[in-house]
Amino acid sequence: MNDLIFRQVRILDGSGGAEFIGDVSVREGRINEIGAVTEGLAPGGREIPADGAVLCPGLIDTHAHDDGAFFRHPGMEFKLSQGVTTVVSGNCGFSAIPADPTKDSVAASGGILAGLEGKFTDLDGYYAAALARQPAINNIMLVGHNTVRSLVMGDSKSAPNDLQLQEMQRHVTHALEQGACGFSSGLIYRPGRYSDTAEVTELAKMAAPFDALYTTHMRNEGDRLLEAVDESLQIAADSGVHLHISHHKAAGKGNWGKVRESLQRIDTALGQGQPVTLDVYPYTAGSGRMIEYFNLDRVSEELAEVVRIASCKAFREYEGRMLVDIAAHENISLTDLVIKILTAPLGDRTLCIHFIIDEADVETNLAHADMMVGSDGIPDLRGKPHPRLFGTFPRVLGHYVRERGVLSLPEAVRRMTSLSAKTFGLSERGEIKPGFWADLLMFRPDDVIDEATYDEPKTEASGIDMVVVNGQIALEFGQHSGVGSGQMLRYRRHPFGH
Repeated sequence: MNDLIFRQVRILDGSGGAEFIGDVSVREGRINEIGAVTEGLAPGGREIPADGAVLCPGLIDTHAHDDGAFFRHPGMEFKLSQGVTTVVSGNCGFSAIPADPTKDSVAASGGILAGLEGKFTDLDGYYAAALARQPAINNIMLVGHNTVRSLVMGDSKSAPNDLQLQEMQRHVTHALEQGACGFSSGLIYRPGRYSDTAEVTELAKMAAPFDALYTTHMRNEGDRLLEAVDESLQIAADSGVHLHISHHKAAGKGNWGKVRESLQRIDTALGQGQPVTLDVYPYTAGSGRMIEYFNLDRVSEELAEVVRIASCKAFREYEGRMLVDIAAHENISLTDLVIKILTAPLGDRTLCIHFIIDEADVETNLAHADMMVGSDGIPDLRGKPHPRLFGTFPRVLGHYVRERGVLSLPEAVRRMTSLSAKTFGLSERGEIKPGFWADLLMFRPDDVIDEATYDEPKTEASGIDMVVVNGQIALEFGQHSGVGSGQMLRYRRHPFGH
């Protein structure tokens, strides 16, 4: 008997094919029948009229920083309200694991891993601790280079010796054995920026026996974008692993348009048989730790002119304001303001938003074959976070599909469901298929849109009717059920604890 039956709904099954109308039933957490449902409802089950809505697989955020959010915000409202049922965490080289409970991993990540609690040391321990919070959505993890390097080498700028490299390799392998979907790097950040290509390659090689991924926030996304793409392709080729380039962009006005050349290099590699994938966020601003973008000995005022403060423990009154406006109000130079913020107590935890991307490049990325979508949202709900935290996926469906026509609705759904599931090894997810896990999104294509703005970033989207996670209704017409049916997932395997 069925727990849920969606009646006469417009079905986009995630394959990229055209929609069709039929019934979809759910039993014991999985999709049961599609088309004409013959089994009835179990006691307490529900029949859900579609009323013209579309039903598709739950969306997959390929680029999340939710490692700590599963502890601090287990309701994951900012993802669930977009229709996201699964996230890939541990990106940009920063992951919750491996961990030393006696050390401050939050400080090492500059706050990106804020919210972590517990005495875990490895992925199994992290997963057990996260599941105990009854999370609303699913999570799969990457193991991060910056985290591993910090644990083994502290903040050393030198190359690892043989013993240190072997210890880092053991940490990476252990995480992969426990179900991590790959190894991530953030070569623009500390300590990743101190690593040479050879070091990263030797660690990425650990993913090869698992057929897992090497995902990267490349060494440069601006003036040296093309060189960074070449390095990434070389690391993946030499280590024998699938390359996934995170949040592909060309940063800085002087580099706008370069994404076309960058994508040509990717296409050439694909044509030569190298496995490469990418993701993008649908905004013209990036966001991250402000201290990573400025050299305090030579502050770039050109960059400072396009920076907005998202979260600032030292000066909460700056949150939501552009640096140029703060500097004018305080009658100081941009250089002095940047130094003031970043050298204040906890100034290194300041998160900023920087308007560095061309809208035409966003559309070029989204139009590229197999381009996936990742929010890259940093779940610090204090202050004024980047609106991508709440708005990424409805923005693609509403603005870029419906309003701009950059890609079709079936193709957008495929990129955000089955393609992402196959790439990141999410077994029995990403498609509406009998026997697959019932992660489902019911939405209205004519109405879906992001409502989050830079001034009001914590606003939930419109046009999302219902979200089902592992067969349980998690969101219904804006109301979060709190059912907590999320699972911790393992690469190409059954979920943790099952």
